[in-house]
Amino acid sequence: MRDRFGKWALSWPPLVYLILFFLVPSLIMVVAAFRNPGDYGGLAPMYYLEEGKLVWDLTLDNFYRLVEEPLYIELFIKSAGYAGITTVVCLLMAYPLAWLIARSGKKYRDLMLLLVILPFWSNFLIRIYAWMIILGPQSAFTKMLNVVVTSLGFEPVRLLFTPFAVIVGLVYVHLPFMVLPLYANLEKHDMALLDAAQDLGANVWQRFWRVTWPLSLPGVFAGSALVFIPALGMFAIPDILGGTDSIMIGNLIKQQILDTRDWPFGSVLSIMLTGGVLLIAALGAMVGRGGKKRG
Repeated sequence: MRDRFGKWALSWPPLVYLILFFLVPSLIMVVAAFRNPGDYGGLAPMYYLEEGKLVWDLTLDNFYRLVEEPLYIELFIKSAGYAGITTVVCLLMAYPLAWLIARSGKKYRDLMLLLVILPFWSNFLIRIYAWMIILGPQSAFTKMLNVVVTSLGFEPVRLLFTPFAVIVGLVYVHLPFMVLPLYANLEKHDMALLDAAQDLGANVWQRFWRVTWPLSLPGVFAGSALVFIPALGMFAIPDILGGTDSIMIGNLIKQQILDTRDWPFGSVLSIMLTGGVLLIAALGAMVGRGGKKRG
């Protein structure tokens, strides 16, 4: 009885949290997606009385609008492209760093881990506005870059309010989320396996691709999910660092909910984004299970 009570005591708080802050808002969003917008924004009444009869005012027009207008689907694909590029760049940058941290002595390892998580100690918007200054046309970095570019015979480049600036911001914000899972995985690797592979004649690259990389795939999948999923719905970074050509699906949802006040269509977009995220997470889990079975 005591063990059962302990299990319930541990499982109920997170379950209640998920119900209140994930399931209930999601259900409200689903219901809102089938409603009509109000005359002054928001939501129109869900039902009304007509000749003494209760009439439900529900519609599928919001879903038809999403399918009929190719702009919205293109924006989903564009956002997935931004998130995919961010994930690949984060993986290429984080893997050697995580390997270095995992193979360092305890004294330096703790210091490097502290440096990885140090950006979390400052406000998110302050860090993004700092990149706005760094990539601005009058910044020292941009001026030095344009000196090099013009000396090679090319036109000066603009960094701020471009897709490049959006990718830089996304990579900067999400890089720690790739480093930490990779470090947690790489730190557990048995170095005796690499020594055995070397004794069997494997060179450096063969040891990496045949031993280290397969063993690190769980960390790669975890880090990729932690980067791709939040990057897909990001709206603050495109708002601050990107131009009109760099908006993502998160910006459109924000615009529909806060600016246009078309809550039903904003809810439809949110449902599609949530469904896409859940599908990607399920595919990642399937790939991860497949890798474990082959291992």
